[in-house]
Amino acid sequence: MDTANVVLTTELAGLSTFIKGKVRDVYDLDYHLLVVTTDRISAYDCVMQNGIPGKGQVLNQLSTYWFQQIQNLCPSHYISIDLDQIMDEVRLYSRAVNEAVLDGRSMLVNKTKAFPVECVVRGYLDGSGWREYRESGMVCGIELPPGLQQGSRLPEPIFTPASKNSEGHDENITVAEMDRIILPAHARQMRELSLAVYRQASEHAWERGIIIADTKFEFGLLGETVVMIDECLTPDSSRFWDAEGWEPGGPQPSFDKQFVRDHLDSTGWNHEPPAPALPNDVVRRTSEKYHEIYRRLTD
Repeated sequence: MDTANVVLTTELAGLSTFIKGKVRDVYDLDYHLLVVTTDRISAYDCVMQNGIPGKGQVLNQLSTYWFQQIQNLCPSHYISIDLDQIMDEVRLYSRAVNEAVLDGRSMLVNKTKAFPVECVVRGYLDGSGWREYRESGMVCGIELPPGLQQGSRLPEPIFTPASKNSEGHDENITVAEMDRIILPAHARQMRELSLAVYRQASEHAWERGIIIADTKFEFGLLGETVVMIDECLTPDSSRFWDAEGWEPGGPQPSFDKQFVRDHLDSTGWNHEPPAPALPNDVVRRTSEKYHEIYRRLTD
């Protein structure tokens, strides 16, 4: 397949790097940040050798869509994805940046002080929550009814935070542990905002035949205000299932990077770097899934 336009890394001459994540390259514009979403894909905390065509644009556009949809509930760091506005600000720092690299995959955001906690909301049982439930009947210290299966809908969405570790895997924690990591007042705000956004987004997705099984949010402080940062309800941060094919008792038809995880598990890879290259058919089908979920959620 044609991978000529896949963007795996960005080097923007004249701009200071703020952070390079698994997927996003972030540049410092003093009070603002320029977030450039590449086509890299990660699984089990490892970045794959090859990227997914169009993935960066899908993540960038979908986050923008959701930030605008939820602004009545939750403020975010989002400013704009308008390329002209972005370039006007970028040119204050550098005239050497190729705007073609930024087109469709860049976002101007406010700089915040990020909280070292991920806010996970689960409406259905899968992933690490399913593994915990099988062992203890609980998820992050929350007791759940007996007899649930993989893919079961929970009686109510639950908030299950995770600590953000600079090295190694993030770890599920309890709400009480979250209160010890950050101020309890901030933790309460993040919990309430996460649940409210999940409920509104889930209703929106259900009307379009999509189940949001679970999702991950991140927050930061903009002055004294708690705002959502990073990405919002994308196939990298969420499990999206086809509502028509949903049937508890096993893995569900999905539109997210679980497809990549399933392939990697089938290879016997031990989840330690370096990650194996993805076959062309896995790359193609993953790209198709990302584009399809974007079309279905945004009409």
